[in-house]
Amino acid sequence: AQWKPGMTVRIDWESGEASTEGFPGFANYEKYLAWEKKMSAQNRQHSKTVPLPDYNGQDTCGITVHFLPCDEVKVTTSCYTYGSPAYPIKEPLRMKEPKVCPR
Repeated sequence: AQWKPGMTVRIDWESGEASTEGFPGFANYEKYLAWEKKMSAQNRQHSKTVPLPDYNGQDTCGITVHFLPCDEVKVTTSCYTYGSPAYPIKEPLRMKEPKVCPR
């Protein structure tokens, strides 16, 4: 498809705790279910609609999504890889979440 001004992409994702700390194992099913419920309670659903960058006149290699702190996302259709001088997204990998996110 040809890019047109105003094109957007909607990204839906889930975040939560990804730790095995406190995992009781499966032997005691009740303890396992309680742990699973505690972990699931921390999950959050997110959805963000962001502009699709102009890709006319460029090679495209699908859509790459970058998940940033404060539930922000950026997308690119670039064929370059992260770290290449020509790659359009410059934020570092594994950025720390600030104590307070801007509103």
